[in-house]
Amino acid sequence: MLQTLCKWLLYKKGGWKKDVTVSHPDKYIICLAPHTSNWDFVIGQLYMRAEGLRINFMMKKEWFVWPLGFFFKKIGGIPVSRSKHTKMTDQLADAAKSRDTFYLCITPEGTRSRNPNWKKGFYYIALKAGIPILLYGLDYKRHLIQCNKSLVPSGDIDVDMKIIKDYFKEYSGLHPDLFTTGD
Repeated sequence: MLQTLCKWLLYKKGGWKKDVTVSHPDKYIICLAPHTSNWDFVIGQLYMRAEGLRINFMMKKEWFVWPLGFFFKKIGGIPVSRSKHTKMTDQLADAAKSRDTFYLCITPEGTRSRNPNWKKGFYYIALKAGIPILLYGLDYKRHLIQCNKSLVPSGDIDVDMKIIKDYFKEYSGLHPDLFTTGD
């Protein structure tokens, strides 16, 4: 019932379309961009439930206060302290290696503000765990959720980040002026 409701809200009522041609293996990281609004979270949650997916996501720890903390953890949220240098990438890579399935969505901009210096934690988690990165674009102009490229990290972060950023150049966030690939 929830899946049917989410499909109706996202695709029928909201007018969104999907174009997903990349297969989803048992373990992967989703790199989602652009991230310019809190509505991205809502669209992402609707999409995930409409498609019957259960994907964890990272979110700054300040959102994990009562009563929201319980809710966000229940739907797959992982609190992140951005002020502390932790071994989160190592912990998540170890979790990915030790589990039969692992699905994690990260917005590389790390903020809804304009940020040319994307966070690279998603890349290092995938590299250390040996899992692919699925590139999901959220385009508000076309009302399109698209994933037609994946990348297995090569270890050459400069080359791989250029490929990743180039992929997202065509997408328009809800607030296009807040999105940049840094070029």
